[in-house]
Amino acid sequence: MLNIVLFGPPGAGKGTQSEKIIAKYNLTHIATGDLFRKHLGDGTDLGKLARKYMDEGRLVPDEVVIGMVEDKIKSTPEVNGFIFDGFPRTVAQAEALDALLSKNSLSISGMIALDVPEEILKERIRERSKTSGRADDQEESKIETRIRVYLEETLPVSDYYSTQGKLKKIHGVGEIDEIFQKISAVIDQY
Repeated sequence: MLNIVLFGPPGAGKGTQSEKIIAKYNLTHIATGDLFRKHLGDGTDLGKLARKYMDEGRLVPDEVVIGMVEDKIKSTPEVNGFIFDGFPRTVAQAEALDALLSKNSLSISGMIALDVPEEILKERIRERSKTSGRADDQEESKIETRIRVYLEETLPVSDYYSTQGKLKKIHGVGEIDEIFQKISAVIDQY
């Protein structure tokens, strides 16, 4: 089973590339943003709590995220694998994900990290804000907060997988298909 963590800062292109990976490798997509939107749309207590944190540009607490991820994994047992898009975001989440997968006789095949310079990230997020409707895409201070949170709290996750020999970095600037070819070359080695 192929289980991939697609990693990178806000605006790196994780959503765009995960769609292409899912289509080519027939993986099940686990994106915390999608899980949150489902709960937000359904008006659950978890959704309301997640909205509060997301609107502030902050991370949703681990116990909320892990519960949503575990539910998704257990509700889709007959799959070729999973692509984790924007998750895990902290080392604690990575450890919890490894424990959750191990409990189900699974493991992470590898982490693919999209590397994009900060100014390009900001430009992409500003452009995305024109169509996304996301509150955290629209204000410069929230964009700055999201990037700072990524650097301080999320970037260490790449070190966690690096020590396991599972980290592959991909230059995330260029044509979408060109970046996807680089990602595919890594996945084909798993």
